[in-house]
Amino acid sequence: MRPGVLVALASLSLLAFGARPADATTPLPAQLVDTGGGTQLITVQAVGTTSTTGTLTWWDRRGGQWVQAGTAPARFGARGLVEGLSRVQGTNTTPTGLYDLPFGFGIKAAPSGTRVPYRPVHDNSYWCQDIRSASYNRWTEPLPADCRASQSEHLAAYGTQYANALVIGFNYAHPVRGRGAGIFLHVNGSGSTAGCVSVPADAMQRILKWADPAAKPHIAIGTQTGTTAIVRY
Repeated sequence: MRPGVLVALASLSLLAFGARPADATTPLPAQLVDTGGGTQLITVQAVGTTSTTGTLTWWDRRGGQWVQAGTAPARFGARGLVEGLSRVQGTNTTPTGLYDLPFGFGIKAAPSGTRVPYRPVHDNSYWCQDIRSASYNRWTEPLPADCRASQSEHLAAYGTQYANALVIGFNYAHPVRGRGAGIFLHVNGSGSTAGCVSVPADAMQRILKWADPAAKPHIAIGTQTGTTAIVRY
């Protein structure tokens, strides 16, 4: 997908990430302007842009209808949510928008039945967040010479959060330096995240077993109030 493609601008109180008016019985994905073109979707809803908690739901499209496959409480960045194209690295905000899910990873083994590509975390596994590095917003093993450790995440150091995780494709395909790096769907830590989306450990394992690369799963992150753009990466 091309970076930063503006898909829709919503000005609705129902859903701020690109909703069409619908009655309360309409499944959330059916209300969205864009779901990524596949038959699997994760929706993440916060009450408002300052919320640090909300709801994550995963869906399958069957027989032309979206069917809920599971749901879990979710946590967001300590400073809430912000539109993806205007996000600034280091602000502890979760980017809204529609993103793909390039691969999974974890300190623990992939749950039995996992079909997405899954990388085991080793002691020399890092996520480079150094804006000066050629490896910006990329998994590296080991850390390259041009990527400062102080500007990167040592993945093995987060035994709880990165027990199992999925990469969220925010600023990933064509990284814009300074917009943000290392945005994941991962296991809950002790509180809010630094910009990722987190869920309980059992939900994370269920999502990994559910996700099917052939179904092109995406994640849509947004709020129930306000106005924001849906940006597809």
